[in-house]
Amino acid sequence: KLNKEYIMIRTIQEIIQEAFNEIPSITPTKAKEEQDNGALIIDTREINELALTGKVKDSIHIPRGLIEFQNKETNPNGVEGFTKEKKIILYCAAGARAALAGKALKDIGFTDVHNLGSFSDWQSEGLPVENIT
Repeated sequence: KLNKEYIMIRTIQEIIQEAFNEIPSITPTKAKEEQDNGALIIDTREINELALTGKVKDSIHIPRGLIEFQNKETNPNGVEGFTKEKKIILYCAAGARAALAGKALKDIGFTDVHNLGSFSDWQSEGLPVENIT
């Protein structure tokens, strides 16, 4: 039997803040440099968002809800190159889903995980984007 005094309920804002605190941020310019050196940039938005805006050029799309299931560590059929050895850079529309995805990856053993923040941060730097087909 659980003692109710020890059950701690956290708000979604607290969970998101914890994720932001745990996953280091990276600037768009640094993220591009890291991508050029082999880092994997992952767009965690939903497909309809990408259809409207495009995505970071040469990034891969894995919605936030699938991030734990589409990597090679938990799924041998996961996305090629999505391994613990790679630097992983995540982004979304505002940064919260990217932070949550980063925390989920850290929880399963990924260590080199960074939050780029929002797609608009990347765009504002004039960095390359591509439309999805």
